[in-house]
Amino acid sequence: MKVAIIGAGKLGIKVATALLGGDHEITVIDTSEEKLNKLSQQMDVLTVLGSGLSTRLLKSCGIDAFDFLIASTDSDEDNILIASFAKKLGCSKVIARVRDPEHMAQIDFIKETMDIDHVVNPDLAITLEIYKYLVEKYTLTNGIFSSGKIALVQFSVRRFSKVIGMNMIEVRKLLPNMLIVAISRNGKIIIPHGQTTIENLDTLYVIGERMEIHELHNRVYERGKYTNLQKVMIAGGGKTGYYLAEMLSEFGIAVKIIEKSKERCYYLSTHLDDVMILHGDATDTALLDEENLDEMDAFVTATGFDEENLLLALMAKHRGIEDVISKVSRQSYKSLTERMGVDMALNPLDIVTSTILRYVLGSKKIISSLLIQGQAEIMEIIASSDMQFANKPLCELDLPSGVLIAAIHRGNNVIIPDGKTQILENDKVTIFCLLSDISEIEALFKPKRGLHLGLGKERGL
Repeated sequence: MKVAIIGAGKLGIKVATALLGGDHEITVIDTSEEKLNKLSQQMDVLTVLGSGLSTRLLKSCGIDAFDFLIASTDSDEDNILIASFAKKLGCSKVIARVRDPEHMAQIDFIKETMDIDHVVNPDLAITLEIYKYLVEKYTLTNGIFSSGKIALVQFSVRRFSKVIGMNMIEVRKLLPNMLIVAISRNGKIIIPHGQTTIENLDTLYVIGERMEIHELHNRVYERGKYTNLQKVMIAGGGKTGYYLAEMLSEFGIAVKIIEKSKERCYYLSTHLDDVMILHGDATDTALLDEENLDEMDAFVTATGFDEENLLLALMAKHRGIEDVISKVSRQSYKSLTERMGVDMALNPLDIVTSTILRYVLGSKKIISSLLIQGQAEIMEIIASSDMQFANKPLCELDLPSGVLIAAIHRGNNVIIPDGKTQILENDKVTIFCLLSDISEIEALFKPKRGLHLGLGKERGL
């Protein structure tokens, strides 16, 4: 598959890295020679110096022979035009990154008029995950995933305390037909392995045959525990803060936004109904005290600076806020967030990359998928005989620590796999994967005898 990525920023590089695992032909176009030089030294991609807005450049790249173009520059308007130009020039499918709420309010019209196949919005994507965590947690939806004879249930380990202190091997003996596929601990989703031990504040995700999972669900379901989400404070009135405040307010929650920019405060106050907009610095503890931070049910840090988000999250957690959620874009801060006790730390790049991959791979490989707390993805695929993991015992597969083969649906049977299990052609396979390891999934899908088309590197035309 041939894919063009316009913009060698964080998102473009993240998507390119993920797709390269499947031996796709990747072309990256950017106006920065420095970025392209660095990229060409790190990845086996074709680099082109120039603007994606140039139809001459797109034609000379042979855009009509490309399967996908992903426009991911810093400008919404440029991305919309680039995607539209590419589609008119013959590219099969085009994807544009669009973030501005003004555009999103009429996105269906823009897509139809400009002939754009798909739009991704990192700010809206992370907002939806925060919203689902807060609102669905408090309304206690029944179950989170069910497909055919396979189901997955989420519950606090306190509801099944006999497993506290057990490792995965011991739990497997207690629940022989089920598998713990993930543990939520201190705001982080963990993919457990043999010696991983369950702790008393963990939340477990257990998969198995549907009827047995429903029986377990009846034993661990906490009826009506969360009913009082009323007050939420958001630090940062950027796009994420805007989208989240709008959604929470519509749900009936009292929302306060603290924003440094006076101009931005004016925009928020004129575009959001029933949301209190506070002009000030969220790191000012006197302001937080004045606005009754301690009375908040949840505190979300969504400023434009990871360091500030983490500092504010730590402060809020120390003050006893029940739910503290932080937006953190840098992968290097992952280990730091794990030790802070933040309830949920989300990376918008991981989330939107997963969205793009699901669209690019399409139904031929991924037949369904679901994000888990914005940090992991559970997906179903139909196995073919030429895939890397087919016809091999799972113990012989070099799976990364963040990827787990959770279940296999074969005919009328559900198989909870162990190391000796083999995946056969036409099996419906349920895979659990951390979004930080999403690039590893493509490598599993590529054909065993697939030839890698080593593209040369060049700059300019």
